[in-house]
Amino acid sequence: MFLKDLVANCGFNVVSGENLEVEIKDGYVGDLLSDVMGNAPDESIWLTVQSHVNILAVASITGIKAILLCNGLSYEEETIERAKENGIILLSTEKSSFRACVDLFKAGLR
Repeated sequence: MFLKDLVANCGFNVVSGENLEVEIKDGYVGDLLSDVMGNAPDESIWLTVQSHVNILAVASITGIKAILLCNGLSYEEETIERAKENGIILLSTEKSSFRACVDLFKAGLR
């Protein structure tokens, strides 16, 4: 499933990242970085409430394609700038992680 379709169907905001023609094969929810590094599948979308720059390193290590910041939170400016430099897609939503998961499932992500 392409990220552009998930964004359109779920109403997520694109914070950084121009190319949404990225295939997303799975998803992961977590806020503990070591847990995400150990368990998040590659080519996935990561739902979290963490917004600091260290999430970019986790995404790079695990092969996560996009990070979705939930609960109406905002990314730190440094995170946005570094994401642009490294080609990591940042998304945001007012929804809780649970509601965002439900929407991703309804959109066809399994």
